[in-house]
Amino acid sequence: MQENKTEIKKGITLHTINTQKFKTNLMSIYLTTKLEEQTVTKNALAALLLRRGTATIPSQEEISKKLEEMYGCEFDNGIDKMGNNQIYKFYIETVNDEFLPQSEDKMWKKALEMILEIAISPYSENGGFKEEYFEKEKNTLKQIIEMRKDNKARYSLDRCIEEMFKGEPYGIFKYGKIEEIENIQNKELYEFYQNLIQNCKIDIYMSGNLPEEKEIIELLNQNKDFKKLQEREPIYSEVEIENREDSQEKLVEEKMEVSQGKLIIGLNVKAQNQKEKIATVVYNAILGGSANSKIFRNVREKAHLAYTAASNYIRLKNAIFIRTGIEIENYEKALKIIKEQLKDMEEGNFTEEDFNEAKQVITEGLKATYDEQDTQITYYFSQELAKENMEIKEYMKKINEVTKEEVINIAKKISIDTIYFLKRGE
Repeated sequence: MQENKTEIKKGITLHTINTQKFKTNLMSIYLTTKLEEQTVTKNALAALLLRRGTATIPSQEEISKKLEEMYGCEFDNGIDKMGNNQIYKFYIETVNDEFLPQSEDKMWKKALEMILEIAISPYSENGGFKEEYFEKEKNTLKQIIEMRKDNKARYSLDRCIEEMFKGEPYGIFKYGKIEEIENIQNKELYEFYQNLIQNCKIDIYMSGNLPEEKEIIELLNQNKDFKKLQEREPIYSEVEIENREDSQEKLVEEKMEVSQGKLIIGLNVKAQNQKEKIATVVYNAILGGSANSKIFRNVREKAHLAYTAASNYIRLKNAIFIRTGIEIENYEKALKIIKEQLKDMEEGNFTEEDFNEAKQVITEGLKATYDEQDTQITYYFSQELAKENMEIKEYMKKINEVTKEEVINIAKKISIDTIYFLKRGE
């Protein structure tokens, strides 16, 4: 089971993962564009409108009806950010044709044609989106932004990222700003999206028991919606090795009516190449990336200072974020113990058992990628953006080749950038 890549048109790539492991076929389309202040809110609003109807399926209700007729296909779409890019994501999952009555119209064809139409040919009236849909989705987007504070853990992580990357693309909230919504005009947004799909990076992923690739390519080249897409020098942010300047450790405190404090610590990582990034994956697993990590054991289990304690490594940004939920009065104690764990990592104060267990946790997670189609596609797409294109087995091999000395060397290249603390207050 591995990915095969073919550029269909310049800037538009087909990725196939041919496997008989699943009873379903999963198709995803990613539109990748630069994450920018002046366009972030437009992209978030356009993404909501795309699910409302297409050129031949003019309403959300009719889309749902057609999905039901296709043996209950599942469809969804959304917006995300990865590195310095904003990503439109579309996916449709259908039962594999092997398990359906034989017919001339294969289900994979119907599903692929449908997802292409949703992404490329949204429903329009008078040179814009349908006005009713436009107004409703403006309100939906306002609600999404207003409700971001409801999930305090997610909100706190987002806020730490915003402060750590202030003035940089990655510091932008993926749904944009409420005050920008009213400035967006319907026809302007429609034209904006039409321009975007002719210039962004496009990746089409298909996973399952697929036909020969040439049959898929033939369908794409004959598809009326795909024909609309021109070749392009895709406009998006290509990933580079990021080495941000060391800055003075900064503390950001925010007050809110909360029962539990949220302490998030953003770390700069100066990994210079792929090998050092892989060593950082192991470093993070030892530090806070597993249920037996140093932070979990020492902050939560031993000192009983945290309800949650973990960390994650954002490879595209060379940053680690430590996330804890604590009693507000435990802030100083928890911060002190976390800093001790960072120092321990620099000095190699972790056991061989810690080291081996971290590798095992990572490789088991990678093995699990084989069991879920959406996880597989997400893995390959992140590899595509990082320009690494490493098969899962090769990745596991490189994880197991990491030495303790390499982890210690990375630990010495890591520094605290931002400490964010959400606490009780008016």
